[in-house]
Amino acid sequence: MNIIVSNTKESLAEEVAYLLKDMSDTGEKIHVALSGGSTPKVIFDYIARELSEEIFWDNINFYWGDERCVPPTDTESNYKMTVDHLLSKIDMPEENIFRIQGENDPEEEAIRYGKLLNEELPTANGIPQFDLVMLGLGDDGHTVSIFPDSIQLWDAKANCVVATHPESGQKRVTITGKVVNNAKTVAFLVTGAAKAEKVKEIIKKEKDFALYPAHLVQPSDGELIWFLDEEAARGIS
Repeated sequence: MNIIVSNTKESLAEEVAYLLKDMSDTGEKIHVALSGGSTPKVIFDYIARELSEEIFWDNINFYWGDERCVPPTDTESNYKMTVDHLLSKIDMPEENIFRIQGENDPEEEAIRYGKLLNEELPTANGIPQFDLVMLGLGDDGHTVSIFPDSIQLWDAKANCVVATHPESGQKRVTITGKVVNNAKTVAFLVTGAAKAEKVKEIIKKEKDFALYPAHLVQPSDGELIWFLDEEAARGIS
């Protein structure tokens, strides 16, 4: 586990942006699963502003770790957020973008997207392998769209499953633990004081950490990086 603490959200965004740039500089096709949430917005804005011409977009395929079951034009769509903050501002080939189709029947879409991962990604250990999976951390300790009340979905045999938000009842399509933990690099992107307690519990294995899906992020062969700002890291520093 590698923990990188940045002074500000902006400097954290720079760290993650250059990780992506360095990966694209190898000249090989890389497969990246994106996250929704407030921290990726800052990262996408930084990339669009500072690195849009520097990154070899032809070398990158974008996927999503999870998606709300809404149309791609809905304000709650992770895909729409990425379009607004990044994709509309860079010259990335359309065929390099593989969105979860949140407007479709959730169960059918989970099957379709799971098959797509098998077809598009290289495999390792018999499982599709991302080069980079970006993850957020929810206030309840969830990651991708696997929540504490349905933590058993983490160990599902399928690449993708349908999850239900415990409060809103909203359906979501999400990749499962075996896909997350098979990645070459997994990056938690966490900012803000509200996340500090959960970060501390998970990293230090304290209190109720075992109830949080995020503690199950343990790449089998790959690297785990926590990108934190000072507020989110204040419990561990």
